[in-house]
Amino acid sequence: MQGGVSSTQQPGTSPAVTKKHLVLLRDGRTLIGYLRSIDQFANLVLHQTVERIHVGKKYGDIPRGIFVVRGENVVLLGEIDLEKESDTPLIQVSIEEILEEQRVEQQNKQEADKIKVQALKERGLSIPRADTLDEY
Repeated sequence: MQGGVSSTQQPGTSPAVTKKHLVLLRDGRTLIGYLRSIDQFANLVLHQTVERIHVGKKYGDIPRGIFVVRGENVVLLGEIDLEKESDTPLIQVSIEEILEEQRVEQQNKQEADKIKVQALKERGLSIPRADTLDEY
């Protein structure tokens, strides 16, 4: 340690800025990377970032590199315990496989939603569309 800064820590940064973090975004995406910068608005800069996609008991990581996130899109930010990271019961699969699983899951969800909407219509009820909810 020289001048109060450890050899792995850059001058002017807190120790949290050099650790691996998980970020949950407002649109549901999950990012994992090394937090390099954060400001008072929760704007983030992540380095060596991957987008992690979960489907059932499987997951896949898509490399994204440097990722800048506007603070209003951050739902959750947490440090990853590297010792416990490898103890996951999930199975890592290829990018192609997880994207196909995600597509099938989204397709099944859309079909289930259509059935629900139809059942509600038959009973004289309606659900506002998700894209019109932001207007209020």
